[in-house]
Amino acid sequence: MSLADLVPDVPTLSARLAEVGYLADPGLTTALFCAVRLPQPLLLEGEAGVGKTQAAKSLAHLLDTPLIRLQCFEGIDASEALYEWNYPRQLLGIRVAEARGDNLAEESLFGPDYLIARPLLAALQHPGPRPAVLLIDEVDRADEEFEAFLFELLAESTVTIPEIGTLHAVYPPIVILTSNRTRDLHDALKRRCLYHWIDYPPLTQATAIVRARVPESSADLAGQVAGAVQRLRSLDVQKPPGVAEAIDWVNAAELMGLKTLDSSAVEQTMGSVLKYREDHDVARAAGLDWVAGG
Repeated sequence: MSLADLVPDVPTLSARLAEVGYLADPGLTTALFCAVRLPQPLLLEGEAGVGKTQAAKSLAHLLDTPLIRLQCFEGIDASEALYEWNYPRQLLGIRVAEARGDNLAEESLFGPDYLIARPLLAALQHPGPRPAVLLIDEVDRADEEFEAFLFELLAESTVTIPEIGTLHAVYPPIVILTSNRTRDLHDALKRRCLYHWIDYPPLTQATAIVRARVPESSADLAGQVAGAVQRLRSLDVQKPPGVAEAIDWVNAAELMGLKTLDSSAVEQTMGSVLKYREDHDVARAAGLDWVAGG
């Protein structure tokens, strides 16, 4: 089935995302639809825990295609993102040639047989029948040189390997980049992408998202946790909790057999949602009854 058949329009994509447990608002659904059908890379920005990474995972799931993830970090380079040479195999090739008395040309050691594909190259070489979803996660953690390195891939679905030449994707990947805005990205990278900001969802949508991800939870518990997360975000905490933390919180409460959120339940499970000691102190100072909605 082609991409046009799987996602013929925005409402169909919205429904199919919901089927795999991802509830997206119309703006995000439209951005994902354009990323699939144009196709064009999509840059998703927003606070940590609002569902940026999960959007790419859910999209790959509903398209029944591989999700290939590149986790960015400070100092990442081409050998970790694109390719590296299989040095042990090259060395073995040299020894075999020497044992046979063959004259081994240097260029023969730098061909496709000796190439180890990292995420970017693996996404370009995906054999289909549908393109892979390439998730370039937390691109803001990489440096500006790595951003520039991505330009060719994002603009033309090609990469250049000096020893081999330029490689073109037969099935150009659906590219989703995410950023937590720890730094501003270069305008040249943004020009190559569609853009969507994912905000914290309102209470009713957050409750629905939690229930979709933890279907065994009760509506009351999901709503109470979503409300508590919203109240915690209003405090001066170092790491405001997002939807991901709300899901973790409900999972922990379900595991503990808790059916409602009160001050005692908050005390027992607060480590699921707040990850700094100072944030725990801030929550206790505000009152655990208040956090629970009492």
